[in-house]
Amino acid sequence: MKTDKLQDAIGMVDDDLIVRAAKQPKKINRWARWIAPVAAVLAVAIALGVFLGQGSPLVVSAYAVAEAQYPQSAPYPVEPTDWGDKSADDLFSRQYKAWREEQKLRREQATVENALDPFFAATMAEFLQGDVGENRVYSPLNLYMALAMLAETADGESREQILALLGADSIDALRQQVNAVWRANYQNDGATTSILANSLWMNQDADYNAETVERLAETYYASSFRGEMGSAEYSRALRDWLNAQTGGLLADAVDGVELSPETVLALASTIYYRAKWEDEFWEDETETGVFYAESGEIECDFMHQELFYNPYYWGDRFTAVSKWLSDGGQMWLILPDEGVELQTLLADQEVWQFVTANGEWANRQEVRVNLAMPKFDVSGRQDLCEGLKRLGVTDCFDASVADFSPLMDDAEGIFVSAIDHAARVTVDEEGVTAAAFTEIALAGGAAAPSDEVDFTLDRPFLFVITGINGTPLFAGTVCEP
Repeated sequence: MKTDKLQDAIGMVDDDLIVRAAKQPKKINRWARWIAPVAAVLAVAIALGVFLGQGSPLVVSAYAVAEAQYPQSAPYPVEPTDWGDKSADDLFSRQYKAWREEQKLRREQATVENALDPFFAATMAEFLQGDVGENRVYSPLNLYMALAMLAETADGESREQILALLGADSIDALRQQVNAVWRANYQNDGATTSILANSLWMNQDADYNAETVERLAETYYASSFRGEMGSAEYSRALRDWLNAQTGGLLADAVDGVELSPETVLALASTIYYRAKWEDEFWEDETETGVFYAESGEIECDFMHQELFYNPYYWGDRFTAVSKWLSDGGQMWLILPDEGVELQTLLADQEVWQFVTANGEWANRQEVRVNLAMPKFDVSGRQDLCEGLKRLGVTDCFDASVADFSPLMDDAEGIFVSAIDHAARVTVDEEGVTAAAFTEIALAGGAAAPSDEVDFTLDRPFLFVITGINGTPLFAGTVCEP
């Protein structure tokens, strides 16, 4: 792979995102055939915090081959302090027009993404199931980006199974999907931050197919790094990059990331997300209340707010409302009916039909909602391998049939050995903080309500955070706030 060609394909990153390469790479040697078990990492994270506030960029820079340049968002329009200043008024008008046009384009991606609804519904139903009383958190967008990148490195039935789960009938269709997902969910306008970033971590002794590496750069804005697999310094560089992109919010999970000597390639992907409520809760209206968990009564802080003329939804076994976020996204709050266990609701396909409907639901009425919502901080971690097998992705886990030939000419013995997923969501009066991390290792009804309802989330419930066009960013269960 030629450095200048890859740099031409993806450009250079902004200084605020990651420092530039400190030296030019040495020639990549052919990968030795005898190294069969391989490990690769696809790390996807969504986080809120001080962006790029952690890590050592000097260590990362030492391994940089080429760095991505991310698109610029139209700045959020700030009203002038003096409306009589014509130049200030004109600037505000131009900014507002550009910002509104960008928001319109982001919303229009929803039409393209409709094909992803079965993937979102199936994986949420699969990965939110757990033990009774256990908080679970899963990022559908996180896994989607990780599997899409994995599909680029696979071929044959290994690729076809991933494509089928992702709702794409070809690799070209997948690339169009990825482009739409990226454009719909990438925003950095000064008011809301939702930044996607990707990277490739290559073995300095391996010979990769340049076309695949360049495709990942072009389609996924993937920066590339190269170093000695298994060395403490190279593993530290990857951890620094992950911590930098996630503001250190996932530091505990990142500490477990290692690039072993058997690693062929690590694919890392992050999403940085920050959004306030469109209408924030008043702190002085937060009161202590009782949450009726499976384990018993728990005292916690409940936020209170009256939502006027707010859509109220219901199904056979649940009721639901949504609360808007500053980026045009929503948090959907779904409460099982009295007597219906949360695990029973999670196995009901109607609830996932509701989630992917993005508000287009027959059982809906505009009412005043007296919302009582607990402040919560929930997290979870799980291995996704068995779940993905149940969803039809099997070949990439089997060394005897897995096909990763697009990655390198000699790909015999490469297979996925583990997929670990960790996520966290925190909710308070100001808004939402969320983070997710995925590591993939490749080794050799109710009746219509009245005009006013009390919607009190004082028992286990389901939540889903969606982006501006309805893409599920996070989904989780709150069994104990």
